Amino acid sequence: MINVLVADDELPAVEELAYLLGRDDRIGTIHRASSGSEALRALTSESVDAVFLDIHMPAVSGLDVARAISRSTKKPAVVFVTADEDCALEAFELAAVDYLLKPIRAERLARSVGRISELLRDGGAAPEMITVDQGGTTRMIRRDDVTYVQAQGDYARLHTADASFLIRVPLADLEQQWADAGFIRTHRSYLVALKHVSSMKLAADRPSVSVAGASLPISRRHLPTVREKLEATRIRPQA
Repeated sequence: MINVLVADDELPAVEELAYLLGRDDRIGTIHRASSGSEALRALTSESVDAVFLDIHMPAVSGLDVARAISRSTKKPAVVFVTADEDCALEAFELAAVDYLLKPIRAERLARSVGRISELLRDGGAAPEMITVDQGGTTRMIRRDDVTYVQAQGDYARLHTADASFLIRVPLADLEQQWADAGFIRTHRSYLVALKHVSSMKLAADRPSVSVAGASLPISRRHLPTVREKLEATRIRPQA
């Protein structure tokens, strides 16, 4: 069970988030704080695995609390909760596990709890973050949210469940850099995350893989390696 602390200077926001977390079977004790100072006191007196921090608290902000956590010996997972994305870059520089936008959706919160579970299981390894530009705004996304990558000249388009982002890195470079993270080349134009592959079809004229609802081609050159890698993950080819 994951013991959490919810900190927000608006009591209704604290209670709403605590209510949503309480519906998740993975969550244990839920502590509450109505200020950054109260959150810091709770962290010294309670056993907490994860902290959900509102960023814009007066006096001691959520970012201030996260900085204090980063200097401590015991570091609970940090999830920022806010109504805007202005501080996303700084948040992930503080090794935040996630960044939730208000109003919080139950399914999005469940994904965040899942990320905390993975982090605790893996011994606290920080997620790999990628800096992207969206409409002139710099933001951070998690590499493990990328389902597949599509080549676009000297650029690469990163696809996630919610959106896509163009970065100025050739697909060949990402293939080398991300090989150990479970990404495999299936075609000259595609790099896919093995964990997001749901099926593989080996039709004679058009072999393909299904990744997050998208059907992506497998080239003849890459087919032996793709088949070997996917069968190792127990995904069997379909006719």
